[in-house]
Amino acid sequence: MFLTRFRLNTARVGARRLLNSPQSLHAAVMASFAERPDHQGDGPRVLWRLDQHSRSEVVLYVVSPDRPDLTHLVEQAGWPTTGAWQTKPYAPFLARIATDDTWAFRLTANPVHSIRRHATEPTKRTPHVTPRHQLDWLLKRQTDAGFAVVERPEPRPDGLDGAWHEVVVHDRRDLAFRKRNESDERAHKVSLTRVTFDGRLRVLDPEAFRRTLTSGLGKAKAYGCGLMTLAPAE
Repeated sequence: MFLTRFRLNTARVGARRLLNSPQSLHAAVMASFAERPDHQGDGPRVLWRLDQHSRSEVVLYVVSPDRPDLTHLVEQAGWPTTGAWQTKPYAPFLARIATDDTWAFRLTANPVHSIRRHATEPTKRTPHVTPRHQLDWLLKRQTDAGFAVVERPEPRPDGLDGAWHEVVVHDRRDLAFRKRNESDERAHKVSLTRVTFDGRLRVLDPEAFRRTLTSGLGKAKAYGCGLMTLAPAE
């Protein structure tokens, strides 16, 4: 496994085109591999995420089973003479993860649920739109994903019952774009909601947590969702 970091040059037309089209950016990420990655089941896969630190600083993170070559991205969306990307082996870090480790985390995800308005209708995948329901989506998946979001020891400031978790839900983005089918070349509309979670977690099950870090969490992984990264907790 490899972890890659690449900064986009937002002054370039190519970068702006990629930032405005999750489908185009997904294709550019997948073109970083000589052999198209073949994802099987819940095994490791290519994951990517955009972090926008400021208007002019946008960073692409990629986790992948194979080492990528981002030359084409540097040429169309980076700094061809001075810019580059950084790729580091991810496996040694993953191997060191242990039970009860505490980490700061960032996750961009697509929190959805299935609803049925009438008994005769098929279920429909629908995004959660409020931070409370988006957080509930994450908390319902944390145990199976091998971690627990850290709970604050003090009472909730809003006076409500229940735990107060060390996590912030922010940067909601409602995206809509056209996706072309490979089989018939017809395009159809794709709509999704992306949100980012920043917080602290404790590792419950290292093996399950490693699967989360390498196979992603939730839906819409092809469009910049599901990738969790870690940093030392304060």
